[in-house]
Amino acid sequence: MDQFKKIRTQLENRLADLLERAEVIEDDLRHPLDADSSEQAVDLADDEALEGVDEVLRKEISQIRMALQRIENGTYGTCVTCGKDIAKARLEARPIATRCIDCAA
Repeated sequence: MDQFKKIRTQLENRLADLLERAEVIEDDLRHPLDADSSEQAVDLADDEALEGVDEVLRKEISQIRMALQRIENGTYGTCVTCGKDIAKARLEARPIATRCIDCAA
């Protein structure tokens, strides 16, 4: 596990950042609509865009949590498809990777 200490720290920092951003978005989405119907249309369009961003953030949050769990249980860095080691360079470039470059292609 110590071999992934730097990656773990990066993942934990990224997770904290994403959780903070998601909280801001969710707060924004909870606001009541303006009484003016033209403003409501703008608010609804903005909310739709925010929901899309929130969905992307939530997906990455989930992937990071799964990567951290794999580090904890000792399966991080092992391809889920073929069982071979995932190259360290790949993990450094994409810490949430679950497959080696051959299986990901």
